[in-house]
Amino acid sequence: MLAIRLQRVGRKAYPTYKIIVQDAHRHPSSGRVVAYVGSFNPHTKEVTLDKDSIERYMDNGAQPTSRVIRLLQDAKVKLPKWVDLPKTDAKKATRNPEKLRKNRPEEEAVEVAEAPAEEVAENAEAEVAPEAVAQEQEQAEPEAPAEVEEKEAE
Repeated sequence: MLAIRLQRVGRKAYPTYKIIVQDAHRHPSSGRVVAYVGSFNPHTKEVTLDKDSIERYMDNGAQPTSRVIRLLQDAKVKLPKWVDLPKTDAKKATRNPEKLRKNRPEEEAVEVAEAPAEEVAENAEAEVAPEAVAQEQEQAEPEAPAEVEEKEAE
């Protein structure tokens, strides 16, 4: 079975593609290509196709990939009835939709709103504590120099 697919060519970070006819069980970069039937530059959206040979291969059963089908439709190439057209309306499935904010139950949203008020109260207590610690350290500091002077006198 043959496939009509894109083969990446071009330099790093600037791909261009050849449209190839190849055995469907082979990888596009394997090098074993039946025919080159066109090219596609995604940067300039330039497409060159050999429409006669593409139609001939498709009449003989070559399966185009979804991206090639779109390129052929844009170029107004006649597609056989058995070709499945790609779905454009399909939305991508979301992983773990229950984790989205819009899907959370209302109770969790209320708990999140209450949590900052509790944190503010804890922060207020934390602000008082450093002041008390600072006062204790100031009282402890005058005693320390007196002890140092006594040790120096001995």
